[in-house]
Amino acid sequence: MLKILLEKELRDIIYSTKFAITFAAAAVLVLLSFYVGIRNYHESVREYEAAKATNAASIAAATDWRQVQNRVFRKPQPLEVLVNGVTNDVGRTTDMRASGELTLINSRFSADPLFAVFRFLDLNFVVIIVFSLFAILFGYDAINGEKESGTLKLVFSNKVSRASFIMGKLLGSVIALGVPLLVPLLIGCLMLLGLGVPMSGDEWIRLGLLIFAGLLSFGVFLTLSIMISAMVTRSSVSFLLSLVVWIFSVLIVPKGSVLLASQIASAPSMDAIESQKRKFTADQMTRRMAAMQQWFSSRSTGMDTSFVSKFATYQDSMTKSYEQERQDFYGRLNEDWRNKKDWQEQWAFGISRVSPTAVFQIAAMNLSGTDVGMKFRYLQELDRYQDSYAKFIQAKTGSMADYMRVVIRRFSSAQSDEDKQKTLNPSELPEFVVQPRPLGSTIAASLFDLGLLVVLNALFFGGAFIAFLRFDLR
Repeated sequence: MLKILLEKELRDIIYSTKFAITFAAAAVLVLLSFYVGIRNYHESVREYEAAKATNAASIAAATDWRQVQNRVFRKPQPLEVLVNGVTNDVGRTTDMRASGELTLINSRFSADPLFAVFRFLDLNFVVIIVFSLFAILFGYDAINGEKESGTLKLVFSNKVSRASFIMGKLLGSVIALGVPLLVPLLIGCLMLLGLGVPMSGDEWIRLGLLIFAGLLSFGVFLTLSIMISAMVTRSSVSFLLSLVVWIFSVLIVPKGSVLLASQIASAPSMDAIESQKRKFTADQMTRRMAAMQQWFSSRSTGMDTSFVSKFATYQDSMTKSYEQERQDFYGRLNEDWRNKKDWQEQWAFGISRVSPTAVFQIAAMNLSGTDVGMKFRYLQELDRYQDSYAKFIQAKTGSMADYMRVVIRRFSSAQSDEDKQKTLNPSELPEFVVQPRPLGSTIAASLFDLGLLVVLNALFFGGAFIAFLRFDLR
């Protein structure tokens, strides 16, 4: 009997006009999201390569490594354009220095404000908006709609148990609606291969888990809407309730969780942090100028080679001391701010997980590497690179005292062959390579949310089953 009911449900859904229209719209949007993502990826790669070439040409035109304005660029990753997350809000360029705090500039939205107004169509948007509405459209009248049409009485005029009927309804709906949605997703994967997007083995696994999470998110809304349909007698009421749940899930809960978390766990703004840094730097500069005046007043002012060399040595010592002091202060300030932000984010994500769409979005961003920790991880990579960059510059330029000796020699006598200015070779610079986040860490970060989606599916599936056992068939 279950097999017959299952086949009936499959036929009813697949042969309906509603299914043809909604499936076609969903399929087009899925494929469009892949196409737009692939196109944006290739465009981002072209911009990345052009920026690197311009930076290399600028370095090659210089004659002294102290004058170099080196820039490091964030390389686009394939999954970032399928699930944008925070990637377009985070700066793509960093002015590299041998010392001092590094910052990210030139985000995608700052470079092209139009994208800030009309956000990218990505796979995350399609799942959250389209798939969830698709599920509600087919689930809201799954039970009470059949009662209103008289089909329910006709079915139960035969020897059909309630358990068999609801199982056929649930399984049939999941198969009839979930499997066809998998087809455009798989075609999208083939588009990645055909249009030349380089995907590693780890990235294919992450994409597979991302698709799995999207189908789970769809299943949550489908089983939830069927459960609501089994709890009320009129399909118009169940549609209204399902729509209210969708609005809260997609629009209200995620935004409200951020506001609520900011009240529960406050954190200083970046403007306040930058103000403290500027104040510390200004104070440090004042103390440095006073120390230099004292140094000059205690010595003769004859600008001979010995005096300049001693002053340069003093400058080196003072610069190292003040730089270490600044790094310690900035480090404490950043760590305190990061701890408060982490606590705030934990509250925001914890509250937002009331919404199935937020659960999926958190899992999707973790799997694609575009979660809120993306900026922090990238800055850690920049800090590690800064150490090797500083050693390279130190080896090329020496100390301030060494530099001053060269300057004096150049201006006091004819340049020797080794002192003649030569253009620089950009290939000598240490290469900036970002180590990808290990697959194990990625899965571990998203495992809770994937498990929560599985639990929600089971919960609403069981809820629909129990609700129908109590449903009034009359």
